[in-house]
Amino acid sequence: MAAAGGAGGGGDQAAAGGNRRLKYISLAVLVVQNASLILSIRYVRTLPGERFFATTAVVMAELLKGATCLLLIFIQKRGNVKQFALFLYDAVVLQYMDTLKLAVPSLIYTLQNNLQYVAISNLPAATFQVTYQLKILTTAVFSVLMLHRSLSRRQWLSLLLLFAGVAIVQVEQGQAGGQSSPGSAPQSYAVGLVAVVVSCLSSGFAGVYFEKILKGSSASVWLRNVQLGIFGTLLGLVGMWWAEGAAVAAQGFFHAYSPLVWGVVLNQAFGGLLVAVVVKYADNILKGFATSLSIVASTVASMYLFGFRLHPPFALGAGLVIGAVYMYSLPKAGPPLGPRQEPTTPPPLGKEPSEPGYLPKLPCKEKGS
Repeated sequence: MAAAGGAGGGGDQAAAGGNRRLKYISLAVLVVQNASLILSIRYVRTLPGERFFATTAVVMAELLKGATCLLLIFIQKRGNVKQFALFLYDAVVLQYMDTLKLAVPSLIYTLQNNLQYVAISNLPAATFQVTYQLKILTTAVFSVLMLHRSLSRRQWLSLLLLFAGVAIVQVEQGQAGGQSSPGSAPQSYAVGLVAVVVSCLSSGFAGVYFEKILKGSSASVWLRNVQLGIFGTLLGLVGMWWAEGAAVAAQGFFHAYSPLVWGVVLNQAFGGLLVAVVVKYADNILKGFATSLSIVASTVASMYLFGFRLHPPFALGAGLVIGAVYMYSLPKAGPPLGPRQEPTTPPPLGKEPSEPGYLPKLPCKEKGS
């Protein structure tokens, strides 16, 4: 029995160690993907010489992501072409209403991806990384409005700190003029700021809308990415034609593509899928910690790669944002220890029964008892 117990304990310890390693790997993947995508886009968009067309990069990322998800579904069907074709026909064509639901988030995601290129092309990578955390604020607001979720007081406080930190960074960077690198392509700090704010709004709305329409759906993440990719590719082509159609027709779809540009496209296409795989091993605290580390990594790398100058106001604002992101990701406080007392009346608006400041009323005695 003792030996069995020891073996069981050893197995539990091994499982705990394996889970810990998976969490650390997930943390590393999230940090590297977050920081490397922004830094690489900033690098290739500020190189001297002709620029590639950002709209074509968005289309290529959607095509590669969709093709990868199709390949994964094909593998899940054990390479059976007939089953694979019937599955896609049923999921995409016959259930067309389910597919059409993804048109709206796909439109918004396509807009967001294009705006990210505009923002990163005009803002320092560290400034973009800090400002882009406003998507946490917009997601929280849309969650309250559309999903009727309640946020704890700590979360509201963290959102206030987040906004304050971003505001401090914007004031400091606005006075510094965005710190454009000499010899780089022309940049507009105002254009970059508008692009990142609109991108945050679209990110918050799309994420909450996507969750709302797909609540309770049993479809796999790969199928959803195929459905999103269908609309994303079509809408990306429309955006390319509208914004840069004449230039693309004259100079070619892959104009100014280099190995570095292909690296950015591959990172954008496969990075999101990789995060989707590892994120199930990462809780909210780990994701918040990864975001904080990616801000630090982007700032340090920007100082070496782009000559970014770190001033005290930026450090203060970034510190507030990092603290706010981590604070927002913390779990809600659990109920106090001891026997639980069920409230007989609903809590006031915005209060949870376990929150301080809400005292449940004791049940009244019935008349005649």
